Amino acid sequence: MNRLARAALVLTGLALPVLPLAAQHAGHAMKKGADPIAAAVSAPTRTPKNVVRDTYRHPKETLAFFGVKPTQTVVEYSPSGGWYSEILAPLLRDKGTFYALQPAGSYVDGYKKFLATQPAAYDKVKLVIYPDATATIPAGSVDTVLTFRNVHNMVMGGKEADTFNAFFTMLKPGGTLGVVDHRLPESRDTALEKSSGYLKVSTIRRIAQAAGFEYVGASEVNANAKDRADYPKGVWTLPPVLAEKDVGKDKYLAIGESDRMTLKFRKPVK
Repeated sequence: MNRLARAALVLTGLALPVLPLAAQHAGHAMKKGADPIAAAVSAPTRTPKNVVRDTYRHPKETLAFFGVKPTQTVVEYSPSGGWYSEILAPLLRDKGTFYALQPAGSYVDGYKKFLATQPAAYDKVKLVIYPDATATIPAGSVDTVLTFRNVHNMVMGGKEADTFNAFFTMLKPGGTLGVVDHRLPESRDTALEKSSGYLKVSTIRRIAQAAGFEYVGASEVNANAKDRADYPKGVWTLPPVLAEKDVGKDKYLAIGESDRMTLKFRKPVK
């Protein structure tokens, strides 16, 4: 091998690592500029059965609409089994604060078990029992309160005024209340709100405004035009509950999860 050939071989060998190194730097740049909500939605700690339901719940778009950021103090009211907590916990772990405001009762132990499934990811979640320990969340300290498919339970139990007042107290002036719930058409009998699991948009707006909130706007990201909101066992007829079991199962699976309103409110800045 002559000198020129050896030089060419050496240069070729030295050049080979350059492309992977450049690609590596590009990868780091992409990570730095990545959408933190998208990263949290893609967290490897999420359970596969929950990920499948993203097609109905649109967590990335929903949280973006509510303006959630990794530096915020966020309260999730009634996280139940932890579907949204799987996303919020890693999103807020390093730079923010995440309170799980769980109503006293059967879900508390289940949520504790959920936290124990991924202790390294959920170690900074602050579990607070509602209403017993709500005052441990300092008044005026929270950037965003989120509640997903829970207001219908408040209405059926007659607890909506007290709960929304608690949200108002804990939020900072200018703070956001984000609500997702099953939508009842405005033309339907309001009495259905006490039994069907569906609520009218006007009802939630009235509850929020009575507590002092300003209405900011709505998103149709969680809408489902296939949902008639008129079933033998209310919203629980649809997946994931499928209250009728095998009766009409294929039909209800084809409809999918309920038609949902996604509403944004703000605590006024005085």
